[in-house]
Amino acid sequence: MWQAEHIRDRLSGLWAGAEVSILGMTTKGDQILDRPLSQIGGKGLFIKELEVAMQEGRADLAVHSLKDVPMEMPEGFSLTAITARENPRDAFVSNKHAGLDELPAGAVVGTSSLRREAILRAKYPQLKIEPLRGNLDTRLRKLDEGQYDAIILAAAGLIRLGLKDRIKVILTPEQSLPAPGQGALGIEVPSDRADAAAWVAPLNDAETAACVTAERAFSRALGGSCQVPLGGYAIIEAGSLWLRGFVATPDGKEMVSGELRGQPSDADAIGVHPQGHPREISKADLTMPFNVRLSALQSVVVGMAVGEMFDAEFVRVFNRDDSFSGWHLVDECAQQGRLARSSASGDHDVAFGANHRL
Repeated sequence: MWQAEHIRDRLSGLWAGAEVSILGMTTKGDQILDRPLSQIGGKGLFIKELEVAMQEGRADLAVHSLKDVPMEMPEGFSLTAITARENPRDAFVSNKHAGLDELPAGAVVGTSSLRREAILRAKYPQLKIEPLRGNLDTRLRKLDEGQYDAIILAAAGLIRLGLKDRIKVILTPEQSLPAPGQGALGIEVPSDRADAAAWVAPLNDAETAACVTAERAFSRALGGSCQVPLGGYAIIEAGSLWLRGFVATPDGKEMVSGELRGQPSDADAIGVHPQGHPREISKADLTMPFNVRLSALQSVVVGMAVGEMFDAEFVRVFNRDDSFSGWHLVDECAQQGRLARSSASGDHDVAFGANHRL
């Protein structure tokens, strides 16, 4: 509710005499608190009901925590304004320990994010990582009850709700690269509502918008969702946009990362990096996903070679029911004999075709 009240107050200040009211709603993402988001449908659970309200004319706009907004906006809606970012980093919260490096082996750390889970498992394999759902008060209560030795939360949420004193330490991007859009609010309006777009346009922060645009484009190019452990974080430094990103397996055993720089005006291109873009930001070369057959698991594999940015070939594995299975390095799969080329006779029902460009 904080974010809706914040935008209401800012709009009231901008437009004297305007009546700005809040239509309180609870989304499915708020209601289902006993399972990780990756198991119940992902980010779209936080916005669907709000979009229905706009379609029905009950609401003119919706305010979202941008990290919870799907990378592909549904037809008929657009993100019209992105407000100035609060601290986008992750926060270490504990009643007993000063930081991640102070946790003893076997300590229980709670997180609701596959991204954070992958980072923790990769860097701190001695820790026990457990899922953590619920609103902020519920998560802090579970920590205080001793269910966890520490929890990792978005610093922005704690700061906005006046709980900054609960933060033991804010993690650096090197320790925990933030999620795309973390710390920023996005305002969504129906695409045909030019009047609503004009109302919120003054709230747009150009620097935050450029950084978040690059982060979301990067995530979109790699199929980012609640099922994909992926981080993307951009800042503007000396007039240049610096984008860092990584993608991993949930267990943290396979992780690749990289970075790109370019002009803020090219934010979307930096994120997706199409072939043929000006050379100063052509440090990576994303190829079109190629399909292979993972015979041993009888699953469909969608792979993406990521050239210089990651210097690795990574594959996304999907089960027959289209649920996400995990990320795997192509080289490791090949060494294990798990990849098979499609034959002309049709022995394999999914073709293998590399070198197709975006």
